[in-house]
Amino acid sequence: MMAAIDSDRELYGKTHPACCNLELLLKDCQIEHVRRSGPGGQHRNKVETGVVIKHIPTNIVGEASERRQQGRNRSMALFRLRVNLALGYRIPEISASPSLLWQRRIMNGTLKVNSEHDEFPALLAEALDTITYYQFDLKAASEFLNCSSSQLIKFLKKEPRAFAAINQRRREAGLHLLK
Repeated sequence: MMAAIDSDRELYGKTHPACCNLELLLKDCQIEHVRRSGPGGQHRNKVETGVVIKHIPTNIVGEASERRQQGRNRSMALFRLRVNLALGYRIPEISASPSLLWQRRIMNGTLKVNSEHDEFPALLAEALDTITYYQFDLKAASEFLNCSSSQLIKFLKKEPRAFAAINQRRREAGLHLLK
């Protein structure tokens, strides 16, 4: 198990919960199977296909119930938990350089990742940690992350809650809002 932690640190550069391998993350989680109302036919309300995953140390939750298969809902809930962790939990210090994951995703100053890709939550966590570390100065954060400010803004817009949170913090700091 120690090898998994070490490989996470090598790949992600830090141990933000959204960056951990799934086995390690799930050790700190409580999984609950639930019934949810809504479309899906008569089988939807007879079986507990909905999944709620709670990260115990942070009390952050991810849930999914839109599929009829519990396994698919579990995967979606886990992904949503990782995104919610990226949004709601900050690491106060950053590494000396961007993570290997971030470096691998930057190509000619452009960050290549789909918002539904499995690596998206880890990248989002790193971007938000870096922006917070640089006190919401996007120019400084983007220089550290080896991408342009416009690329960083474009990346943040893939998760509207992240973009809104950064703008809120910039407003509180007296900085102009991102467009």
